[in-house]
This record gives sequence, structure tokens and C-alpha cells, in this order.
Amino acid sequence: MGEQPIFSTRAHVFQIDPNTKKNWVPTSKHAVTVSYFYDSTRNVYRIISLDGSKAIINSTITPNMTFTKTSQKFGQWADSRANTVYGLGFSSEHHLSKVTELECVSSQANAVHTHKSELNQTIQELEETLKVKEEEIERLKREIDNARELQEQRDSLTQKLQEVEIRNKDLEGQLSDLEQRLEKSQNEQEAFRNNLKTLLEILDGKIFELTELRDNLAKLLECS
Repeated sequence: MGEQPIFSTRAHVFQIDPNTKKNWVPTSKHAVTVSYFYDSTRNVYRIISLDGSKAIINSTITPNMTFTKTSQKFGQWADSRANTVYGLGFSSEHHLSKVTELECVSSQANAVHTHKSELNQTIQELEETLKVKEEEIERLKREIDNARELQEQRDSLTQKLQEVEIRNKDLEGQLSDLEQRLEKSQNEQEAFRNNLKTLLEILDGKIFELTELRDNLAKLLECS
């Protein structure tokens, strides 16, 4: 809907003397319309006053702005953006009280809006931080899963290595048994060869004795 007037009254408008910073200087020769506007789109309040076509007040209400009642019919506020102090003189205390009330409400509303904006920004920052943390958690989860997979592979390789070591020990035992059997067989063969050699030597001796006996018998036969 944009900016809409929410209250209007008539007052004499003043600005502080920029030189003395003490004396009030009237900006209109007579009372003029002073209006409160509210911009629902931006949630902003403004005080606007025109003297003919000339804007003698165009002041945006901020949270740190205070409307001070200095007498029963006079109030003032400082506008840092316009670098001046405005004064309003009313025909009755009722009009002054109404403006004071509106200023208080608008200041509080602006403060709430500012606080809300700060909260929204904080929430946005927290959401971004949370997103970063969630991404970090997901990354850590992936690293943990990879670590678990590597650990499982390590455990599997360790188990296979243990199985190979057990088979090696079994093969070493079989090899040792074969070596013992081979050594025993070699010893038996060596003993057999020795026995056979001895037997052959005995047979050679017997054959030699038989040969001598045969020769002696032949000689005896020749003599007789």
C-alpha cells in the first residue's frame, strides 16, 4: 500500500538556530499541517509538514530519536539526518500529547523493526553457520565411513595373513617330517649298502677259498 497518513494536526514549526544552537527560528509564518506517515512496505514512520509547496519538515523517525516535551504546548526532537532540531508549538496540550504518544509508538515500532531485522540477520547467519556445520558433519561421516571400510579391509587382510601363517606353519611341519623321513631313508639306504658291501666281501672270501680248494683237489688228482 505504500506510505499512508495516520495522523495530522496543526502546529507552528521551528528549527534551532544553526549558529547559536539555542534560539528557535520559525520556518512558517503561521500554523501549518503536520502529518504522521507510515510506510507499511518498509515499516518506516515519517513526520512531514508543507508550507505551500515547500517541505519544512521531512523527518524519518529512528529508534534513537526522542520527542521531548519542553512545555505544555511545545515539543522538540533532534534529527541527525537533517542535522537540525525541530520544534513544534501546539494550540493545546492535547495535540502535543497525541504527537508525543505517536512518536513513542513509532520509535518503539522502529526499534522492534530494527531488532527484528537484527534477529533475522542473526538467524540467517546462524542458518549459514548451521549449514556449514552440517556439511562438515557430513564430511566427517564420510571420512568415518571410509575409515571403517579401510579398517574392515585391514581386518580382512590381517585374518588372511594369519591364515597364511597357519598354513605356512603346517607346511613347515610337513616339510620337517619329510626331511626326517628322507634322512631316515637315506640312513637305511646307507646301512643297506654297507651290509651289501660286507656280504659281497664275505662272498668274495668264500669264492676265493673255494677256488683254492678246487685247485688243491685238482693237484691231488694229478698226483694220484
